[in-house]
Amino acid sequence: MLIRQLGYLVALARERHFGRAAEACRVSQPALSGAIRSMEKELGVTIVQRGRRFEGFTADGERVLAWARRALADCEGLQQEARTTRGDPEGSLRIGAIPTTLPVIPLLTDGCLQRFPRMSHQVYTLNAPEILRKIADFELDIGVSYLNDERLKDFETVPLFRERYVLVGRDLAPFEGRDSVAWSEVAKLPLCMLTGNMQSRRGIDAAFDSAGLHVLPRVETDSMMTLYAHVRCAGLYGVLPHSVLCLIEMRQELTAIPITPELHREIGLIVLRREPQPALLASALGVLSALGLQARMDALLGC
Repeated sequence: MLIRQLGYLVALARERHFGRAAEACRVSQPALSGAIRSMEKELGVTIVQRGRRFEGFTADGERVLAWARRALADCEGLQQEARTTRGDPEGSLRIGAIPTTLPVIPLLTDGCLQRFPRMSHQVYTLNAPEILRKIADFELDIGVSYLNDERLKDFETVPLFRERYVLVGRDLAPFEGRDSVAWSEVAKLPLCMLTGNMQSRRGIDAAFDSAGLHVLPRVETDSMMTLYAHVRCAGLYGVLPHSVLCLIEMRQELTAIPITPELHREIGLIVLRREPQPALLASALGVLSALGLQARMDALLGC
């Protein structure tokens, strides 16, 4: 069995279509299908459910696919190790980040880019379940997400900072001179908030619920840029993690004030538990875990 055949199998799982998988692997569709049939014959199991089109994997196929992903990841790790010279790893680090952490991502990538000139990055915006699934399937190297998730027991985590939620607006004159505002005061404002399917919003809703409040936002969006635009241009207010203030445009255009009782969430790195870690990932983790982001984030609020 060749590594190339395992790559065909993983491509088919990703594309869910024989033709697209063959195109991604730069082979003909008959060549890809023949390679997978050869694997089935060698292993003595049926891997793919076949009809007029791709219909998924059999139970045996799912097990073979899991091993294929692991084998390919180990081969890539071996190649990275061979290419690494004098602490200078070469390759592309794949990062998945939840939307509210995107303003912080340049701080992470810059730390690696400055230290490792042969390292590059691919950054994807995903929700927390997608990040965990893609890490488990070796489609991502690192996730940046909340650490208060029971599903993380199968992963390694590296805390980065504790985000604090603040009220942001173009004009916070009614609260001038104050150190904080109450959730009951925030509830009376015309709000633009993230949609209910996002973990950040669920935490905010829980804080309102704890205060016995029910809030109906004027606008809801799953885009941080759209939320920022409505707060900046439409006279609405937002409840956001204070880490977004590292965007210089937001600091210049908007004012932020902490909300009490404080709502905070732990943000950190999530990686698959592997031994040894690939050279590229191990090098990046060494840099990222030493960035001291907590102090930088708290400085945004003058803490």
